[in-house]
Amino acid sequence: MFIAMMQAADSWDGDHLSDTVRGSQLTMKREQLTLTGMRLAVICILVSALFPSVSLAQEVPVFAITPVESSIKFDVEASVAIKGTFDKWNAALTLTSPDVTTAVLDVEIQAATVDTGSGMKNSKLKSKDFFDVARNPLITFRSTKIVQSGSNTFEVDGDFTIRGVTRSEKLTLAVSGKGTGSGEISGTLYFDRKDYGMNSGIPFIKIANRVEVTVALKAKRVSGPPVVFKQ
Repeated sequence: MFIAMMQAADSWDGDHLSDTVRGSQLTMKREQLTLTGMRLAVICILVSALFPSVSLAQEVPVFAITPVESSIKFDVEASVAIKGTFDKWNAALTLTSPDVTTAVLDVEIQAATVDTGSGMKNSKLKSKDFFDVARNPLITFRSTKIVQSGSNTFEVDGDFTIRGVTRSEKLTLAVSGKGTGSGEISGTLYFDRKDYGMNSGIPFIKIANRVEVTVALKAKRVSGPPVVFKQ
């Protein structure tokens, strides 16, 4: 009887130990599966975060502006004509999506390359009384807001800097070749020269305060989808 009880006890202990081991193994497997699942979830989050950004970057329109086929000119009403161009400048049109209103226009002009066709006028405009090119070699415009005002016209607000002074100005633009991937961006900006410290004149020449700047930029889409305009 005693021997039978001992054998039964041994059998129960063995079975109980086996169940315990199996339970421990199952727990470990569940923990491993949980850890693997967490790792997969992290990887999926990283992939979903990275790949859409790459896809979006590939879908942004990219434009190139060719200075050789473009121009930036200025004109001031005066008793003797004062108008001219800038020989060296760069412009960039950058979009963050196909929506045309996400565009940013950057223009950087080498002030010392002003050309009026007159050496005397050029020297005066480069002097500290006007462009002050020795201390402020660049004239720049960077758009801060673009609003489509018509089927192919835009009102562009931006920071305009000349002779070290920056003020908000408006550039009115028109776009040709819409939907073709290439065309011309043409526009006009007006500013008061005295707002930028250009208070002097030129001897024997009466000069108005209002200055007109015109741009004609040849642009071509080199990659990405077409730009979306408001209808």
